[in-house]
Amino acid sequence: MTESPYETVMGFIIGPWLAQSVRAAVDLNLAEHLAEGPRTAAEIAEAEGSDPGATARFLRACASLGLVATTGKGFAGTETLAVLHRDAPMSLRDLAASQSTAVTWLTWARIPEAIRSGEAQTDKALGMSFFDYLAAHPDQGALFGAAMASMSAPVIREAVEVIDVSGATTVVDVGGAHGTFALAMLAKHPGLDAIVLDLPHAVPGARAAAAERGLQDRLTAVAGDFFEAVPEGDVLLLKFILHDWADDDAVRILVNCRDAVRPGGRIVITEILIDDQATGMAPLMDIAMLATAGSRERTLAEFDDLLTRAGLRRAAVTAVQPPYFVIEAVVAA
Repeated sequence: MTESPYETVMGFIIGPWLAQSVRAAVDLNLAEHLAEGPRTAAEIAEAEGSDPGATARFLRACASLGLVATTGKGFAGTETLAVLHRDAPMSLRDLAASQSTAVTWLTWARIPEAIRSGEAQTDKALGMSFFDYLAAHPDQGALFGAAMASMSAPVIREAVEVIDVSGATTVVDVGGAHGTFALAMLAKHPGLDAIVLDLPHAVPGARAAAAERGLQDRLTAVAGDFFEAVPEGDVLLLKFILHDWADDDAVRILVNCRDAVRPGGRIVITEILIDDQATGMAPLMDIAMLATAGSRERTLAEFDDLLTRAGLRRAAVTAVQPPYFVIEAVVAA
């Protein structure tokens, strides 16, 4: 049956309820508890120290969302819930936890003000910029880094297959957080070494991730500011970086990358490409970037303009996990 306009808009309105329910499912570790089979609400409440009655009511709500299914033995996990398991191949657990916390919600609550002013709202919502807030709250910074790693996973999986590293010895993950992209490149190309550049709060996570995968001898995580300088390398990765910044700031980052790339090397930008017919996540992400950073998602023509201003030129563009693309740039002749 086709949904009525009333039902469609009501679905939009209760969106926050849905997001916070997913966050609660993560907080209560439902995917982990139900991974081995059905359990009762009382069993989950005992394991989590939660209120038994409220837990039963919450599981009923999760059943309405398709996160769990009711059985004669209690509640069972579904394929949808499995995506929230910490060990799922493309787990969204950290993203669900991060994107439903106060650091994002306080800002998104000011989206009308962002649209009226055309300016970021984080200073008004948080008292400082988004990234300054994460630096001042290491627990939130670590969660955000883990969330970006999980969100990146399907994009990275496809991107590493299309990035040409012939002749390269060093890849630099610029603003690379926990180094997920760099580590995927190292796994794909045994002859490469990698450097991850990010703010101090992200460096321990990158080092830990490298050690966990046995790649600590090939990856160096350094604290720094890509507005000041970028480590030298053959392939410089900019994944989900430029959309965080207004045009002039994005050009400054690209200029520093141009100065750091070795002769014959390339700068690889992985970002959403948007157009006036954009559907799905892309146009909504554009509004989220406006509210949180005063920045934007960009068209290919807008990326070309940034590259030209930075003394670079586009050499290739390849579609990967929608709505993302890999844009390869080289120093302009």
